[in-house]
Amino acid sequence: MISTNPFSELSGFISPIAMQIYVIVMFLLVIGGTILDTIHKKSAKYFFENAKKQEKNARRTVGGGQKMGLAVSTVASEVLTSSEFANPQRRLSHLMTMYGFIIFVVSTIALIFVHPTSASAGIWPLLWHLGALSLAVGGYWFWFFIRVDVSSEGKTWYKLAQADIFIVGLLSTSTFGLLWSATQGSTLGWVLFALFLISATVLFSTVLWSKFAHMFFKPAAAYQKKITRADGSQENLPDLGELTDPALQSRYPDIPEYMGTNPPNMGLGIKREKPTHY
Repeated sequence: MISTNPFSELSGFISPIAMQIYVIVMFLLVIGGTILDTIHKKSAKYFFENAKKQEKNARRTVGGGQKMGLAVSTVASEVLTSSEFANPQRRLSHLMTMYGFIIFVVSTIALIFVHPTSASAGIWPLLWHLGALSLAVGGYWFWFFIRVDVSSEGKTWYKLAQADIFIVGLLSTSTFGLLWSATQGSTLGWVLFALFLISATVLFSTVLWSKFAHMFFKPAAAYQKKITRADGSQENLPDLGELTDPALQSRYPDIPEYMGTNPPNMGLGIKREKPTHY
């Protein structure tokens, strides 16, 4: 199963051109939904206005080379390795979901646009199935065990909200895709294909109402945060200086009283115990 192109058998009933048009329409829906999301939430306006405030409050000039280095650091850290997640399980789940989704989408494009009628299609069928499997495992791991409202707030896993459209769309698309591939040639297979198609359509057409667009904003926000630290604008917040500086502690004598003599190493704090206070 995993070495067979699931779209090759489908090409006998649905023309490759129709499948390719569907993929292009989904791509356009993602772009359009993301643009509408930035307009509706005024994300772009916020970034531009915040950048202007940052320039006024900047204490140092950040050169082009340093900006390029920060961009590379953002891609390597926040994007490729998701280092912002302190919880190793959350990080691994996110990486499995992210890379599974990327591999799943890229291999789908390759199978439909390059090998629509070929059953073997090289390594692409294997990548398609492994990508869907990684997406499903990482997504279900997050859904049942890691979500904060389930793991820390005591809510049931099946309670849905609008914010869950994205993850539910990912899970249903990967799940029905794998099941459809395993049952091709049967009546059940066609039912599962219909569910796979519906799930994919919902996933890519609801960007305006889901968290799909946040994957594009997140790297931009992380990069802007690095810039504010590099130019000293401190995200437009007051720069208090080093809390261990004797001069600063003399100016604010309550720092040692409330934060100890070594503030950066005060202990685990809220990480002292697992947050299960529901």
